[in-house]
Amino acid sequence: MKKDKLLELFNSLTLEEKIGQLVQLNPDFLNESDTVHTGPISSIGIKEEMIPYTGSILNSVNAKQIKTIQKEYIEKSRHKIPLLFMADIINGYKTVFPIPLALGCSYDFKLVKETAQISAKEAAVSGIHVTFSPMVDMVHDARWGRVMESYSEDVYLNNQYAEAMVTGYQGTNDPHNNIASCVKHFAGYGGAQSGRDYNTVELSKRTLLEEYLPAYHSAIKAGCKMVMTSFNTIDRIPVTANKWLLRNILRNEWNFKGVTISDHSAIKELINHGIARDEKEAAQKALEAGCDIDMMTACYANNLSRLVKEKKLDISYINDAAFRVLELKNDLGLFENPYRGADEDDEKKYILAPEFRSKAREAVEKSCVLLENNGILPLNSNKKIALIGPYGNSKELCGMWSFTVDKDNVITVKEGIEKYSNNVQYCTGSQILDDYQVVKELNSLFGQEFKNQELVDESLELKCAKEYAKDADVVIMALGEHSYQSGEAASRTDLSIPKPQMNLFKEIVKLKKPIVSLIFSGRPLILNEIKKYSDAVLQCWFPGIEGGNGIANILYGKVNPSARLSISFPYHVGQCPISYNFLNTGRPNTKENIGNRFVSKYIDAPNLPLYGFGYGLSYSQFEYSKVSLSSKKMSMDTVIEASVIVENKSEYEGVETVQMYINDVVSSVSRPVKELKGIKKITLKPYEKKKVDFIITNEMLKFYRCDMKYDSEAGKFIVYIGHDSLTNNEECFELIK
Repeated sequence: MKKDKLLELFNSLTLEEKIGQLVQLNPDFLNESDTVHTGPISSIGIKEEMIPYTGSILNSVNAKQIKTIQKEYIEKSRHKIPLLFMADIINGYKTVFPIPLALGCSYDFKLVKETAQISAKEAAVSGIHVTFSPMVDMVHDARWGRVMESYSEDVYLNNQYAEAMVTGYQGTNDPHNNIASCVKHFAGYGGAQSGRDYNTVELSKRTLLEEYLPAYHSAIKAGCKMVMTSFNTIDRIPVTANKWLLRNILRNEWNFKGVTISDHSAIKELINHGIARDEKEAAQKALEAGCDIDMMTACYANNLSRLVKEKKLDISYINDAAFRVLELKNDLGLFENPYRGADEDDEKKYILAPEFRSKAREAVEKSCVLLENNGILPLNSNKKIALIGPYGNSKELCGMWSFTVDKDNVITVKEGIEKYSNNVQYCTGSQILDDYQVVKELNSLFGQEFKNQELVDESLELKCAKEYAKDADVVIMALGEHSYQSGEAASRTDLSIPKPQMNLFKEIVKLKKPIVSLIFSGRPLILNEIKKYSDAVLQCWFPGIEGGNGIANILYGKVNPSARLSISFPYHVGQCPISYNFLNTGRPNTKENIGNRFVSKYIDAPNLPLYGFGYGLSYSQFEYSKVSLSSKKMSMDTVIEASVIVENKSEYEGVETVQMYINDVVSSVSRPVKELKGIKKITLKPYEKKKVDFIITNEMLKFYRCDMKYDSEAGKFIVYIGHDSLTNNEECFELIK
């Protein structure tokens, strides 16, 4: 529809019809049965007469249902304005990939874009128009359950992944291949105090601008159509009502023209935050601040019209927001085809297509991080295997947000290993948890049944596990947290593997058999004992439907692992939040002051994590030359080439992720000890060498100075190039102004 026609349509709308475009409900509200009055309507108190004006629907997820809802809605609509259908497609639709945090460990932006393209294709043919993804919140605290949805603790990586996901989802706006992307959670949600979900966020403006905002900005520069506000406060103002963020930054500085939407119930929650007396005031503050769509509350539907009539709210706020929603619908082609993409035949044709599953398997292979290996891996297929642990034959491999998955399509670890060996004995060994109350609440929320929460006879299971282990050449332990122990509303103060599994592990350790530990989780766990007593450790995350195949391919050497940690693994939960790019402090803990009590350190734990950012092993062994610079001096309009020679010193062909970090030695504000500024992935044949080059630009050296101007400062810089964030392979240069 041409813009003049869209404007003509908009001008013909009543105030209530405009407000309706700003309301998002779930499909239950459009059900005409008698129970809708005692169920959905009463649950949020929405005026029944406003429901027919609803502009968008949340989490309706198949073509037949969406077409039916759309048809019935349009038939009753005076202006035939179609609904927008939005859903949480986080790490895949039916072809479920590894969780985002796992994909972050691939350091492969092309791969991540391809996973988004496949997710978009499957969602589009099912009738979905918008996904609430990517989530690019900066994460430093493993206690926060939603680290699983983010990609990294690093600014550079998050920026790259934000762009990759948005362009993957949206493509060329083809209705059969693409959907709109809604970046979230703007802003700072990952900085929740104590890692407790929905908690207060206290960040300096400099930290917010330098670390937390860039990834959202990258998504917007990539063209994302929507932005979701976060639950938290910034500067003690909830983001959903934060004019500085939603108007000054998002609209004015970043020139965002798309639609904003609250997170679930967030507008009503302004009352709990203590900045609104009631739903009426909450509605006014949110809309005036710049939140266009109200997700799953009655605040806008019940109050905006009254606020206008009472002359407390300028109607221009409603007009601007409603027209943006119509523009999005028009941009997606819904006025020409309200059933955009939805096709049951295409669902059968494309969903879980073999090439999609192949890409999911590749994603597993590139995101599982090899943390330890004393030479036991890769395994010989002749070895007799005891596969022990709750995740050994579990289909719960997709993570909390995979509510669209058909678990019959999940390949278990046992199924994957049996493709290499017919000499495998499996035993659960223990329950996954000792208390399932923590996860039962979410079962009803998503309508999911978790088979690995069934009680088992632990004495019999332990006896079986010991017998199998004694008879085996190698024991593979498949352990981890319950998939509902990570994700939204899943904050933890204890990051240990659950007690029943650790008790099982300790009993197997006593048998002194070689142990390969597979760890399944949505966050970094405390793996000190696992590291100490395992011969190999593979961090598998929640790997998705091809988890079993991808993991087996790594274990048996068909694939040489290449993933690197995109988040630090703490030595102890007391270190959280922890990240590689810390500030030195006035009393840094260094090799030179070992034994000095009065430095910044713990007296009962190291400062450094158990496994640092960028870390990950391979079956290959790589050796680096010293860093070489094309010049030791650089001006604002010149560049420096930094290079190393990397050699594969092994008989295995492998992929090495070469990482470049920079440290600004002296500046007007304290700067991180290291910041990742670039990566290069190279493939090296056995004993092959390659030169790897990075270009250092003035842009890489900029930060928010003491005067809050974003610029570089003259002085000394250290360049590090190596295998991970702990590298000391360095060279210096000077920036001259």
